[in-house]
Amino acid sequence: MLRAHASPRLAVRGLVMQDDQLLIVNAWSAGQGSDLWCAPGGGAEPGQSLPENLAREIHEETGLRVSVGAPCLVNEYHEPDSGFHQVEVFFRCEIEAGEIDHAWRDPEGVVTERRFVTRDELGALRHKPDSLGEVAWGEGLFYDPLELLAR
Repeated sequence: MLRAHASPRLAVRGLVMQDDQLLIVNAWSAGQGSDLWCAPGGGAEPGQSLPENLAREIHEETGLRVSVGAPCLVNEYHEPDSGFHQVEVFFRCEIEAGEIDHAWRDPEGVVTERRFVTRDELGALRHKPDSLGEVAWGEGLFYDPLELLAR
């Protein structure tokens, strides 16, 4: 049965590059058995700009302080069976302070792993969106139309 959703959920994600490697995080909390990876970020809270939301989310998930730059991708996910629809805006980000510490704990308990990967390493991992590598190592603004939600 389809659940009605008043509007698409808005989320932000950051492409954080260091030494030609992309920062990725696990997409599901521990114990859920998924091998899916994505760029750090999350749902946008009302009353904050998208860059403010993203800087907060990246810090919560990774411990890094970032400056948020230009948008580089608009991506949409949907799950036809539930009616869930999410629009994600990806921004290029630069690290201002911090480093990856595997002891860091996400206060939401969702992200339990974080790491930098090369383009080849990303290609060998299950990740979303499908265009993540092309966008991270590319230039310009990309758009991914409605992509099926992966679990």
